[in-house]
Amino acid sequence: MTALWAIFRLILRDQRSALLRGAALSLLVLVMGAALLGLSGWFITAAAAAGLAGAGAVFDVFRPSAMVRFLALGRAAARYGERLLTHDATLRALESLRLRVLAALVAAEYLRMIRVRGAQALNRLTADIDALDGVPLRLMLPLIAGVAAQLLALAVLWILVAPVVAVWIVAGYLVGAALIFGGMARVAMPLSRRAEVAAQAFRARLIDLIRARRDLAVYGRLTAQAKDVMAAEARGLDLRCQLDQAERRAGAALGLLATAVAAGALGIGMTLVQAGRIAPGFAALGFFAALALAETLAPLRRAVADLGRMADAARRVRRDLAQPLPAQPLHTQPLPADTDGGTDGASGFALRVSGVTLHRPGTSLPVVSGLSFTVAPGETVAITGASGTGKSTLLLAIAGLQPLAAGQISLGGWAVADWPEADLRAGLTLLPQRSTLMAGTVAEALRLAGPAEDAHLWQVLAAVQMDGIIRERDGLAARIGPRGEGFSGGEARRLALARTLLRHPRILLLDEPTEGLDDTTARAVLQGVRQLLPDAALLIAAHRQAETAFADRVLALS
Repeated sequence: MTALWAIFRLILRDQRSALLRGAALSLLVLVMGAALLGLSGWFITAAAAAGLAGAGAVFDVFRPSAMVRFLALGRAAARYGERLLTHDATLRALESLRLRVLAALVAAEYLRMIRVRGAQALNRLTADIDALDGVPLRLMLPLIAGVAAQLLALAVLWILVAPVVAVWIVAGYLVGAALIFGGMARVAMPLSRRAEVAAQAFRARLIDLIRARRDLAVYGRLTAQAKDVMAAEARGLDLRCQLDQAERRAGAALGLLATAVAAGALGIGMTLVQAGRIAPGFAALGFFAALALAETLAPLRRAVADLGRMADAARRVRRDLAQPLPAQPLHTQPLPADTDGGTDGASGFALRVSGVTLHRPGTSLPVVSGLSFTVAPGETVAITGASGTGKSTLLLAIAGLQPLAAGQISLGGWAVADWPEADLRAGLTLLPQRSTLMAGTVAEALRLAGPAEDAHLWQVLAAVQMDGIIRERDGLAARIGPRGEGFSGGEARRLALARTLLRHPRILLLDEPTEGLDDTTARAVLQGVRQLLPDAALLIAAHRQAETAFADRVLALS
């Protein structure tokens, strides 16, 4: 409940005015409903008693009947306003909450950010935010309004009817509801959690089936994957049926509770009437008010059924929002202007690595120890070594995406950690081993790096030896499928490299840039990169002889 309350406070802070007005209308609906039924019961009973006593001619029927109409129409209008306000406020608050979570992920450290990549993680994030719509609508607001209505009923019935009737009704509902919902929660919480897991498994498997249907068909796994999808759906349906049964059992128990409380109120009222302590009409008022107050409990059934799902989602979202943001840079000055040559901040924009030690991501095991080297503007350095020697980790550290265990990495005389983020990304660009191409046109994919004229797009495509291929495929309007579908691995890799070149970085970090290319094409691509960026410092994590042969220097890691 702590996480749920924290999320509700965030939503309330974002949409305070609308939610408070919606809560007030929700309370008004409950109060008017109880007043409507109680007044109707009193009116009918009092009119009958007046008729039996021979005083029907003088009994005032106009004001009570007018009040009944007012309460009926007012309750309908209040319900409409409450639904309009609370639903609109909740949707707006969830939009704001989703933006906060995404902003926290975007600003997160690289090692945390890569853990949320992929369809399953994005689907999880979307489902978590969607699950939180029940926090204000079905849990917090109905709970607050219901408790307030019960307490208000206690005061009114205490004054109009009798203290014993008021205490019986309110205590009966509060204690009975606590027992019923407590028992339901013990059954429903694990079921709702498992049902949500099954729903996520179904969606993930269905997405895998759709996206990889060709590969699955080739390897003879299409039928098996379809069966896995149907099994996940069947498991989810079975869990939802069990959850519905638990909710129906709770509904039946609430019905019995309302009957017991109303019967008790009627019995107590009849005893008081026989003792001459209250009039028959007020006994009827207590009975019908008891029936009406059952409405304060009904909305909570759905909330308790979804409590496990909402609680898990709230914990994850709260954890995402609580993650510390990266430290702000010490300097705010812009990057120094380009100069000709040099190896430090005074004479050029050079890369200097001094005594750097790096740990493997997520561990304290050193992967690089005491490494020092310099890459001057216009120079190309290839980093070689067996897999696992830290080539990719070193590139991440230079890009400011991997923390240093010891030493310093500086650009233009300033430590990487001291650069403002925008200025650092303007001067340094990393092409990792895995790059993503989203669905769209070639022009749209390239212009993610920034605005560029068509002529400039063709220039970078020529540099990576992709201009001929793109011309054969309808030019810059050629379509790219999801995750680069329609292009081979080497072609997709070169498109990602072309997008990188559009940023015109002064330091370019390339992790296996020619993977999937033949030697002739690989040499041509590297030469095109250098011709397009003649003054940039190039640092290549190299696995191929074509990359090491192109470099001015080779730095071997062991």
